[in-house]
Amino acid sequence: MKKRIVGVIGIGHVGAHVAFDLGMMGVADEVRLCDVNEQKVKSEVQDLMDAVLFMPRRVVYKPAAYEELGDCDIIINCAGNVSLVATGSRDDEMNFTAVQVNDYIPKVMAGGFKGFFINVTNPCDVITNLIAEKSGLPKNHVFGTGTGLDSSRLNHWLTKQTGIDPHSIQAYMMGEHGNAQMTPWSQVSFNGKRLDDMDPADSRFQFDRAQATHDAIRGGWVTYVGKKCTEYGISSIAVTLASAVLHDEKKIIPVSASLKGEYGEEDVYVGLPCVIGADGVEDIIEFNLPDNELAQFKHCCDTIRANIAKCKKLLADK
Repeated sequence: MKKRIVGVIGIGHVGAHVAFDLGMMGVADEVRLCDVNEQKVKSEVQDLMDAVLFMPRRVVYKPAAYEELGDCDIIINCAGNVSLVATGSRDDEMNFTAVQVNDYIPKVMAGGFKGFFINVTNPCDVITNLIAEKSGLPKNHVFGTGTGLDSSRLNHWLTKQTGIDPHSIQAYMMGEHGNAQMTPWSQVSFNGKRLDDMDPADSRFQFDRAQATHDAIRGGWVTYVGKKCTEYGISSIAVTLASAVLHDEKKIIPVSASLKGEYGEEDVYVGLPCVIGADGVEDIIEFNLPDNELAQFKHCCDTIRANIAKCKKLLADK
């Protein structure tokens, strides 16, 4: 029987929670932890193995070097320095994360890795693009958490506003996982009924949409200000994506995926709903957006392209 092996690079707040959720959600049989801080990895492995008794299935946690991740089915990339985002912009992590990723992806590939990369590291779209370039893997096998967490934050906002169960709300954020993202309000629905078709006399569905978008974008900073990190939401979506691949779930989740003509855009990693299954990003959901929303989305793509160019210059100057 095939053993499901998942590697986690970067065992900070997010990486440790990802490792824990891989066990608690019954997604992996073996989890390999990799970090430059070897003592941190050793301590996390001990703590996680102490929790295995209380997990739904048996799972083994092991320390690993980059080259020892070669036979993993999936690697979840979580390396980062969260203190650098205190400015309120995820782009400010680039000077650290791009250099680190540029260094260790070739080491991972030298170990014979042929699986899937799920990227969490910020700036998410830029680093996902860098991993795709450095790994040489098929682009649909490399994707980022993108606007998945932002979509959850929007969903959370709409649940508070309307009282509707979050599982009955279809709402997505699209574009950059950062300040340049947008809400396609034309596609928001409640169990299939569009927001625009809701009873105008029902105050639950009459709200400031710009404020909702703003709060979804800034939700991460509400979390950050009190605990100096985000953990639960981002680890949950990363592990949900891993499960969707390993179990071929064909689940529609917003991720940072490489466009190949959708919305008239090419070769840019950007957050939008995709079908995730055994072949990674198996399909990109292309909405029929009105002109104003399409223009907003294209602006997001341009912003990401500009940041990718900054990343390439940064690495060239090193």
